[in-house]
Amino acid sequence: MRGQFTGWPEQAMDVLWQLQGEPTHATRERYRADRERLVRQPMIALLNEVADTDPRYEDFSVWHYRTDSWWWQHQAAVIRLGRKIELGLRFSLDGLRIQGAWWYPDPGQVDMFRKAVASEGSGRELSDIVEDVRKKGYDISGDVMKRPPRGYPADHSRTNLLRHRSLIAARPLGYEDWLHTPEAVDRVLSAAADLDALLMWLVRHVKRAA
Repeated sequence: MRGQFTGWPEQAMDVLWQLQGEPTHATRERYRADRERLVRQPMIALLNEVADTDPRYEDFSVWHYRTDSWWWQHQAAVIRLGRKIELGLRFSLDGLRIQGAWWYPDPGQVDMFRKAVASEGSGRELSDIVEDVRKKGYDISGDVMKRPPRGYPADHSRTNLLRHRSLIAARPLGYEDWLHTPEAVDRVLSAAADLDALLMWLVRHVKRAA
């Protein structure tokens, strides 16, 4: 049901501004309740609405603050789509950012990824998907080896993908007035659609290792 998310209040930015730098314990405690109400709870409401649109998005977490000041200055959340395969959101003074990621792989997952990349059908499919995502403005990154992995030819047509031990596509969604309105839900859903082919390829081919 749509309607529970109304946007981040403009006061959310004031709270995050007060938490910049290395805020003292006293400063954090002074703003804890406001941060929870104005920053973290809207993220929960947004992800509940995103989950209402598609059952694949129901497994999500919205992080608490921890001890590092970074976690107080950035409200992070993830939607789990597969083992180590996630949609990630981050709200901060820079606005809202989204990423699709396969990272921190389980043992064996990197080998599964490489085999799928080397295979002509699935490998070409991923190469085309990555290029399409890149054209939509996403930065492609990850843990990338300097050399091709052993067992694969150095001149393989997809050697750049074979060198990946994780794969991340990310871009900022911006910092405009829509952040303070329900339109943010549609912005997130549109970006999730951009990343869907990539993440579903990973779900199919980089399964949990036995």
